Amino acid sequence: MQIRKKTIVCMLLFILFVGNAVAQNLITNVYGRDIRSLNGKWNAIIDLYDQGRGMKVYRNQGPKGNTDFYEYSFQGGLRLNVPGDWNSQTPELKYYEGTVWYARHFDAKRLTHKRQFLYFGAVSYRCRVYLNGAEIGSHEGGFTPFQIEVTDLLNEGENLIAIEVNNRRTKDAIPAMSFDWWNYGGITRDVLLVTTPQTYLEDYFIQLDKESPNRMIAKVALSDKKAGERITVSIPELKTSIDMLTDAEGKAETVFNIKKLERWSPESPKLYEVIVSSTNDRVKEQIGFRNITVKGTDIYLNGKPTFMCSISFHEEIPQRMGRAFSEADAAMLLNEAKALGVNMIRLAHYPQNEYTVRLAEKMGFILWQEIPVWQGIDFTNNNTRKKAQRMLSEMIKRDQNRCAVGYWGIANETQPSKARNEFLTSLLETGKQLDTTRLYVAAFDLVRFNREKKRFVMEDSFTSQLDVVAVNKYMGWYHPWPIEPENAVWEVIPDKPLIISEFGGEALYGQSGDENVASSWSEEYQARLYRDNIRMFDNIPNLRGVSPWILFDFRSPFRFHPTNQDGWNRKGLVSDQGIRKKAWYLMRDYYKTKFGE
Repeated sequence: MQIRKKTIVCMLLFILFVGNAVAQNLITNVYGRDIRSLNGKWNAIIDLYDQGRGMKVYRNQGPKGNTDFYEYSFQGGLRLNVPGDWNSQTPELKYYEGTVWYARHFDAKRLTHKRQFLYFGAVSYRCRVYLNGAEIGSHEGGFTPFQIEVTDLLNEGENLIAIEVNNRRTKDAIPAMSFDWWNYGGITRDVLLVTTPQTYLEDYFIQLDKESPNRMIAKVALSDKKAGERITVSIPELKTSIDMLTDAEGKAETVFNIKKLERWSPESPKLYEVIVSSTNDRVKEQIGFRNITVKGTDIYLNGKPTFMCSISFHEEIPQRMGRAFSEADAAMLLNEAKALGVNMIRLAHYPQNEYTVRLAEKMGFILWQEIPVWQGIDFTNNNTRKKAQRMLSEMIKRDQNRCAVGYWGIANETQPSKARNEFLTSLLETGKQLDTTRLYVAAFDLVRFNREKKRFVMEDSFTSQLDVVAVNKYMGWYHPWPIEPENAVWEVIPDKPLIISEFGGEALYGQSGDENVASSWSEEYQARLYRDNIRMFDNIPNLRGVSPWILFDFRSPFRFHPTNQDGWNRKGLVSDQGIRKKAWYLMRDYYKTKFGE
């Protein structure tokens, strides 16, 4: 088989950098392309001792003679749903952290004048991909997409794809050894076979300038370095069509003014059909346009100071005790957020499914997306830093045209140090090379009560580099009140907008108890805690948003109180059975007052 030079280079790069931080080019708007789903039932082998690679199980060989035998078989054994986590599909894998092999056959055609890619929405946490018995690529990071070109690697007819998936926690991973949510493993998002023209529209970014209501930025990149090719960006509803020519790198960029544009907002989430075309390719999708900026201590959306009435949720369906992965799952999570009355969602603590992001945009939610740089990251490890940079890049590239995304989050609850500051600075630099139309944020848990000043204060030099500073503070739960809530004045980063990104406490749904006793784990105590925090919010002069932790109870082995937690974090405003607790109604009413201001 003759393999084109470009495919060989891609294969060598993947093999050379197995599991490291090599950034990849991603096809923008993959769901707007010629795609074929490879979802469904996949055969699987549990590889507890990591023997499969040495046994070459990815070849899926069977005996051909009387003396042949192999100590494995994909046929006749475990079958797992793709997409889906393995933990929720069989009791034996509930707590499993290790390797599982996936495999399936599919038919394909070798196409002339076309290119084909395997695209993975996410595989948790690291994986190697094998096609027809040969390793063709790898990826590390459980929440961002990746792709592998297979144009010259596909057989005409039957093909075998095998994937070695491992979710074992390691010190150099992101997240690292300990985190307060379930370590789901598996092929957790869509697997697609994508077909494109020989030279295709690989990347495009079309958004409003950060400040101007009518100044549009358009950046387009072809898959190949072709100069002088005409690129057209058109918005039919606005009767706008812009032409530009690619440079020697196959890239084109322009800025143009646009008239009569209705900007996207939570109240009116307007989207326009945008068509990007080249000589050989044409892609269209729904894109919205908005401005989000910071001036002083205010956050401006479309030129109007806006208070962020937010909520967080994990990518999990608690009633099913498994990863959310479908459009229906996204609708369940987002509809409950809509009922609460929020205008923003913090997608904690990692990039969530593209279905969730796109539906949130249609429903009018501002989004805060973040990468899982969460407690315990090894900030001294250069390879870990590169992984974080790649994860941030993959998150931004996937959702760069989603105007609902207002914030890129780079960290949560990290402790100050020179190494930490350098690590996070590198992330900001990476992000701003790709996108300056959003705000950059990080969440901190460093607020302390100064008894001499009788003020809440925080010192962290890194905050000066952020557009918005966020604080996780669990007054009344992890921190006793040092002063009455109505007297709890804050002087925290007073020159920037502040968001309380986490607060709350745990309650077991249906459990009653003394509202003054935390150990009751009661709905009454949780409601009291929320009332006290809401009273405190009035004393934070630069407060520009609040986001309770969290919408739903969620699974976490971190939590093992036998009667009140039993493997669940019970901070949800909604129980694991989907029933609203008393504190839910307090937050709904609070948000009603904020929208009335």
